[in-house]
Amino acid sequence: MTTLVNVKGLQVDFLTGKGLFTAVRQIDFDIGHSEVMGLAGESGCGKSTIAFSLMRLHRPPAIISKGTIIIDGQDVLAMPPEKLAKWRWSQVSMVFQSAMNSLNPVITLFEQFRDMLARHTSMSRAEIRARAAELLGLVGIPAARLDDYPHQLSGGMRQRVVLAMALALNPKLIIMDEPTTALDVVVQREILQEIMTLKAQFGFSILFITHDLALMSQFADRIAVMLKGQIVEVAPTAEIVANPAHDYTRTLWDAMPRIGGV
Repeated sequence: MTTLVNVKGLQVDFLTGKGLFTAVRQIDFDIGHSEVMGLAGESGCGKSTIAFSLMRLHRPPAIISKGTIIIDGQDVLAMPPEKLAKWRWSQVSMVFQSAMNSLNPVITLFEQFRDMLARHTSMSRAEIRARAAELLGLVGIPAARLDDYPHQLSGGMRQRVVLAMALALNPKLIIMDEPTTALDVVVQREILQEIMTLKAQFGFSILFITHDLALMSQFADRIAVMLKGQIVEVAPTAEIVANPAHDYTRTLWDAMPRIGGV
């Protein structure tokens, strides 16, 4: 498998009144073409900090102070702002935590698709509407809902809309940061199965971030486990499940509820 993403020695610091606070340090990992890479760990361990680093979405007081991020041969940290703006979403996109917070509550779904597609393409308004309808169709939402506002959709439908927007420009990598948070288990499984179907169709890679190791193990090819701002273990999913090498990984598994309490 050829490598799409290569991260070496990544460190992200936050400026505070008491000096620098290091959120993540010495982060090394790679993601292959068409691979699902899982990033697991408890809340606050630095998972989202890594996700934001890959797209250079951090703003002060956050600083990427060390390391390299190479995606499809592009040095992300060396990109000038204009190139970076065009590169985002066209090459790498993100499904953020909490779809309702990702969507603008005061404009329709169509206008939100239009904002993105007009910035990155030369499509006419009619072409944008056709493309937005096509994207909604991919995630099982009727085109008639394009004129709805986010509050008119269920939580699962909003999450599907955010996924459709992430697919809009056919990126090579989609970062999914807790994509099923606050959804019930049935809707969680439906959306994740939908994601895997789309991945098989379009061939993109996924960085799948969650604290739910059991859920991740059903979809990821490899899993990286984080603890206190560092990656402590990376292995194929089968190895993480059958024979975790790090004590913390074993603790995560032990924390998972089991039927019958066994």
